[in-house]
Amino acid sequence: MERLRMVDRFAILGLSLSLALAGCTSDGTGEGDATMPASSTTSSSALVTDAPLETATASQTLPVYWLGRSNDDVFLYREFFPSKSTDDPMVAALRTMMSSKPNDPDYFSLWNSPSRLGASISAKNVITVDVSADAFGQKVDEGIAKRSIAQLVYTATAAAAMAGLVDTSSSIQVSVLVDGHTGYDAFGHVSLDKPLTRDASLVAPVWIIDPSNDATYKTLPLKVEGQGISPTGNLSWSLAKVSNDTVGEEYLNGTVAIPEGPNELGNFSFSLIPPPGAYQLSVFLDDPQAPGKRLGVDTKMVRIAGQNVK
Repeated sequence: MERLRMVDRFAILGLSLSLALAGCTSDGTGEGDATMPASSTTSSSALVTDAPLETATASQTLPVYWLGRSNDDVFLYREFFPSKSTDDPMVAALRTMMSSKPNDPDYFSLWNSPSRLGASISAKNVITVDVSADAFGQKVDEGIAKRSIAQLVYTATAAAAMAGLVDTSSSIQVSVLVDGHTGYDAFGHVSLDKPLTRDASLVAPVWIIDPSNDATYKTLPLKVEGQGISPTGNLSWSLAKVSNDTVGEEYLNGTVAIPEGPNELGNFSFSLIPPPGAYQLSVFLDDPQAPGKRLGVDTKMVRIAGQNVK
């Protein structure tokens, strides 16, 4: 798999400007989700310059991308859902994206459930998605419109790649038709007049893949897996106690290395053995310009229900 690279020049400065302490803070789809943050610094926040496809798998799961706020920007985050229908994998994943809610309340989507949805793949590695116009009913600004279309592109290509339906060694394009026609003005801001590819600059700089939000563990260790990028090749993590839905004091903290090294997006993993209780797990980058400040935070709520250690 080709590595994802960070823009080296001005990388640390851009990191400090574009990501902030709070991480993703959306409470689900709401009025505030329809617009970009007022202080958005999108031009300086493109940390990733290449976004390789997911790999083929035999598991019956659907990859679905969502939007999530990271203070001054909005990025793409992925979750997996069980496949519950006989639909084409691309249609099933896109329908989930447009009709369901993310498992993590920090993520959101501005799509409406479509009355009609179809997808096909040509011999030239072009995915064609045909969706009804009612899917675009939400009023959003240009930045969210751009990211919502990218959300569709990422979900369609991920589903096709995981199902082994495309040649992942060559470029994959997505052509979006609306009611069978090209050139639709999506969300009033994005013209769908030509095939689209993945925009790597919209990939989240840090995200936790496992555990999923609100997961309960009866057997330890708690294995944490995710994806991230860092100027130093290291990410930081913390585990804070939660009581009555309120995040309290930090219980554990540490760092984890990204095997791919500095300035490269890669997978990370580490294991924890906390006592029974509810916790908020956070993974983030330390701000090189302001020690103690957290950048690009992704969080998951987890519950430890037992002390059985394998």
